[in-house]
Amino acid sequence: MTTGALARLVRHGARQRRATGERCDLCDAPTEPGHRHLYATAREEVLCACRACALLFTQDGAGRDSYLLIPRRRVRLDPVSTRELGVPVGLAFFVPRTEGGAMAHYPSPAGATRWQVDPAAWQATVDRHPALGSLTAEVEALLVDTAWSHRHHWIVPLDDCFRLVALVRREWTGLSGGSRVWPAVDRFFTELGELGERAERAEQPVPGR
Repeated sequence: MTTGALARLVRHGARQRRATGERCDLCDAPTEPGHRHLYATAREEVLCACRACALLFTQDGAGRDSYLLIPRRRVRLDPVSTRELGVPVGLAFFVPRTEGGAMAHYPSPAGATRWQVDPAAWQATVDRHPALGSLTAEVEALLVDTAWSHRHHWIVPLDDCFRLVALVRREWTGLSGGSRVWPAVDRFFTELGELGERAERAEQPVPGR
């Protein structure tokens, strides 16, 4: 196949995807609103999954081959001090690794910048905040925002973090971010709170049952 023919095929596939909506990245079947996501560990990518493919991963965080099912829980935390974790900015997320320790990331106009957290510092943080011990390695994160007067500390799914990275990259302008990025980040956390509240209501028992 020539380079030109391959390029036309890629463009045709992209047009089909836009026309038919999101599709499963494993089997190319259509996905439903609110579909699950998988994390491809080798490529470090978040993939859309249809219901059938998601059922292959019956437990949140359970893996098969190089894919992990991303959980859905969002938990607001009491303030978590991240100073000793070496965070140079106020907006960052921390993903525990399967082999121990954690990787820190912070959104930037170029994508996500990351560095390895000192394992002893991460373990000391977990010891002070036991809720962090429940994080599912590779697919859940501690997300913090202390850049402004509002303070946010959450346990979130990894796909939420990828969504935040994409938002910052899309809205950032100039050297300091411009006028759009920080209001967009505020809306992100407002939406996160609404999602967390809906999940809590859904888990509450129905009277009379």
